[in-house]
Amino acid sequence: MAITSLDGKRFAEMVIKGANHLASNAKIVDALNVFPVPDGDTGTNMNLSMTSGAKEVQKNVQDHIGHVAAALSKGLLMGARGNSGVILSQLFRGLGKAIENNKEVTTKEFAAALEAGVETAYKAVMKPVEGTVLTVAKDAAKKAVEIAKIEIDFIPFMESIVEEAKKSLNRTPELLPVLKEVGVVDSGGQGLVFVYEGFLAELKGEALPNESTISFSMNEMVSAEHHKNAQSFMNTEDIEFGYCTEFMVKFEEDKLKKHPFSEEKFRNELSRFGDSLLVVSDDELVKVHIHSEQPGEVLTFGQQYGNLINMKIENMRQQHSSIIGDMHNTLETTVPKEEQEYGIIAVSMGQGIADLFKSIGASAVIEGGQTMNPSTEDILTAVKEVNARKIIILPNNKNIIMAAEQAAQVSEQEIIVLPTKTVPQGMSALLSFNPSLSLEENEKLMKEAIQHVRTGQVTYAVRDTTIDGISIEKDDYMGIADGKIVETSKDLITATTSLVNKMVNEDDEIITIIYGEDISAEQVENVTAFIEKNYEDIEVEVHNGKQPLYSFIISVE
Repeated sequence: MAITSLDGKRFAEMVIKGANHLASNAKIVDALNVFPVPDGDTGTNMNLSMTSGAKEVQKNVQDHIGHVAAALSKGLLMGARGNSGVILSQLFRGLGKAIENNKEVTTKEFAAALEAGVETAYKAVMKPVEGTVLTVAKDAAKKAVEIAKIEIDFIPFMESIVEEAKKSLNRTPELLPVLKEVGVVDSGGQGLVFVYEGFLAELKGEALPNESTISFSMNEMVSAEHHKNAQSFMNTEDIEFGYCTEFMVKFEEDKLKKHPFSEEKFRNELSRFGDSLLVVSDDELVKVHIHSEQPGEVLTFGQQYGNLINMKIENMRQQHSSIIGDMHNTLETTVPKEEQEYGIIAVSMGQGIADLFKSIGASAVIEGGQTMNPSTEDILTAVKEVNARKIIILPNNKNIIMAAEQAAQVSEQEIIVLPTKTVPQGMSALLSFNPSLSLEENEKLMKEAIQHVRTGQVTYAVRDTTIDGISIEKDDYMGIADGKIVETSKDLITATTSLVNKMVNEDDEIITIIYGEDISAEQVENVTAFIEKNYEDIEVEVHNGKQPLYSFIISVE
């Protein structure tokens, strides 16, 4: 039987199927990372982002496809992690805007929405690169528009989209030489193909091989808001607002006539009831997360605008002990009691590096980086908890910059995102911060500081490959200078000292060594002794970063 129109309920099932298929194949996407380093996280990021979108969809299943698409867009926006996750969120944001007023769509309308998504995603990327997920999305959308002129049935229509997406994916090595050199296709493009395959399988009523099912527990509704690490910096009796209150208000026309809804006004009025406030709304409903001492008053306030749904109230004082026990991938911060002029948020992995950032002035450190990029919502919650009029974000990883910029766009705070791609860049920028200067002056000063630091990293290869003419075998140690592999060796110390030799020049004054959780005192001594012997005029600083994956992080200034 032909499917000539797509409503919200069917589209919701397609989204969930697409998310499940991506989840089942996330490791395959991760393995396509160009660099053979143990941190290929495109699949992880796309999976977590798409899962966030699918969870929001499942909570908003209805006939109106525009409303379901809006829910998908909202969930993806807040859950977006890494560049691939942000691009995915923008693809479906554009699609959602294009069909926001449609109760159902035809193939022509859905094709036009796919094209709108591509346009939105390209605009979101400062320097779009062909041969990536953007190209795969663009080619698939172009084919959709072409096929929709003659095909009204969604099954053959979606088959053509999937077929073209796969062809485009196979062409990515011809467009991006590094992919051809390494012998892989684009990882983000592969992730999108998995999503589209899920869409098609749902339309055809077919099962997919090795399909896992994502759990959409209501307890995970706002997983990032709690930031359990932050709780470890306070005693139970210090919790001022003891009830984590989450709910949605489904707008009612009669109530809106008496109380017209403005998200900004609603947020401002709610803020008097507590802290850690998060408000997200669309035309149908508003979603609220707040820590309050009087949750009943909060619910009564929200009820002025419509019906309360999806309510959850938890006693955080009771949960405090268990919260401290789960301290992975969350926020570490000492929350100031009063609003500050400046707040600086850094992202890093490793307790030692986090301590370093805090010792030189960071207000908060989000644990994250390679393998686990914080989401837009993680960053927004950090912004809330820092409690400052002006916010500076140091992503310290090229794959976190877009999510940080997306958070800055969503937030009402005055925020700048410095494009720090490494921990040494972040530290150099932070050391140049001057609280007596304006935000614009600090931005200029800190950007200049980034230019004067070079970063080296030592890690191991997870597979055999050849890149930039260098042959690499699995388990080799690699020296990476400012993102480029310049040295390989079977021996860790040899790889590290050779990397130092290739980084240092006669004008340098200081080398900072940050060693990882797998490094012994003897290995640290071997590296520092080499530097002191060969570069007598250069000062050496050594810190225990306790970071995973990277045996040494080296900065040269």
